[in-house]
Amino acid sequence: MTPAEIIYHRRVQVLDRAGQTSVTEACRTFGISRTTYYRWAGRAQRYGLAALVPKGRRPPVMPTATPPDQVEVVLAEAVARPTIGAQRLVEHLADRGVRLSPSGVQKLLVRHRLGRRAQRVAALAQLTAATTGIVTTAAKDGPFGFCHFAARPGDLLALDTFYVGKLKGIGPVWQLTAVDTATRYAIGTLVAGDKSARDAAGFVDHVAERLAGIGVELTGVLTDNGPEFTGKAFTSHLQELGVRQHRIPPRSPNHNAVCERFQGTALQEFYRPAFHRQHFARLADLNAQFQGWLQTYNTRRRNRRRLHARPHALCGHGGPPIMTTPRVHLSPHPVLRKV
Repeated sequence: MTPAEIIYHRRVQVLDRAGQTSVTEACRTFGISRTTYYRWAGRAQRYGLAALVPKGRRPPVMPTATPPDQVEVVLAEAVARPTIGAQRLVEHLADRGVRLSPSGVQKLLVRHRLGRRAQRVAALAQLTAATTGIVTTAAKDGPFGFCHFAARPGDLLALDTFYVGKLKGIGPVWQLTAVDTATRYAIGTLVAGDKSARDAAGFVDHVAERLAGIGVELTGVLTDNGPEFTGKAFTSHLQELGVRQHRIPPRSPNHNAVCERFQGTALQEFYRPAFHRQHFARLADLNAQFQGWLQTYNTRRRNRRRLHARPHALCGHGGPPIMTTPRVHLSPHPVLRKV
């Protein structure tokens, strides 16, 4: 799923929500202006839904831009010597007749996503894998990022476990996490002691029940290869529920970035402030405050990667958005505004 396709699906969801409710409610739910909505709606009405796909823009041709042949030399040298920075790379470029400043070289590398050492090492590893067949971890990860996406809520929920810490009088505390990749709606619970496949299976039942309460059906999960997600108690329970399981590659937490990002947010916005405010002698007290924070996260905290909308709003307030051809609502008396 490319970023352009994700943006396209989000715009279709906005138009679809307006067809189900109203333009005002759709704009409020997704955090956009009415001007933006009518621009998208008019484009879809005149040219079809395909017109909602973002168009690629050709970069402007600047008279002072670095010639393409010199750019190729810079990129080739950067990949051939991935561990040196722009300051040292200038010396090697001078040997090949390319005279650029260190800042100019660094801007070229950043523009081509080779500005960091890890990105250059990954690019070299992929070239080596393509030419010699030697595959390393850097070659699998690649120099470019990616994102998970599902067209409908419940199609793919990312599951993970997060070690909260060892609390006095309670013992080790783990957080079981589920995040919907379509809406970023999050569900979690805390368990004391070591996590097990039986705990994960029970958590799936809790997740399915919570989603059913907002009109969403759980059909697929994304997990890592931990024992709690590969145990027989967990896998057999998923088969009984008819839920598909997708596993990420070993030692690749970045493939479950949706869950990792949420757990980082929970650590910064809930756990650290909570542990500085009070001492928790019972797991129930900590879990109660965590559930309260989750309610705020899902219903009031805006997700800036999802059109500034709240996760609960994207779930449809009792029903998932229908990904069909929407009814486009246009005002009979359009208002022209000076921008």
